[in-house]
Amino acid sequence: MRAIDTSIPDVKIIEPKVFEDDRGFFFESFNSEKFGAAVGRNVLFVQDNHSRSVRGVLRGLHYQLPPFAQGKLVRVISGEVYDVAVDIRKSSPTFGHWVGANLSAANKRQLWIPEGFAHGFISISEHAEFLYKTTNYYAPQSDRGILWSDPAIAIDWPGLAAPIMSEKDQRQPLLRDAETFA
Repeated sequence: MRAIDTSIPDVKIIEPKVFEDDRGFFFESFNSEKFGAAVGRNVLFVQDNHSRSVRGVLRGLHYQLPPFAQGKLVRVISGEVYDVAVDIRKSSPTFGHWVGANLSAANKRQLWIPEGFAHGFISISEHAEFLYKTTNYYAPQSDRGILWSDPAIAIDWPGLAAPIMSEKDQRQPLLRDAETFA
């Protein structure tokens, strides 16, 4: 496994070592010891989630406030998404900045999004199956979001004309009006 730095130091692209031949492939999708070394701390995941989206579905930008904040390790097992993490830690020098990465079944990359970040993705293939591990359980009372199109963040979503979104995601507040992390 190789950890690739992004423009926001706490967010990492995790690239597995893939063993591939004419029979198919094998890779270790998660190893607690190696992952902890890659991100600089021990991480305990408590919940796995799985979603399926058709082309053009945009989910996000989502996060949970403390004490239920969630770190997420995300990956795609079928299709491709453009995945985004937005720093919402007011004390951070990268507050309001975002990073994006293409995650696909073909590249097998994962993205580590620590606590203190909003997360979202858009499906850019016909279908995409998305898996993510979380460091805390879902807590509806702590669930928050930021509008995907906030001009202050200015995410460059690929190939986006009119995304398919939930009503909830269409009504999220701008970053300046959202509850964020200290």
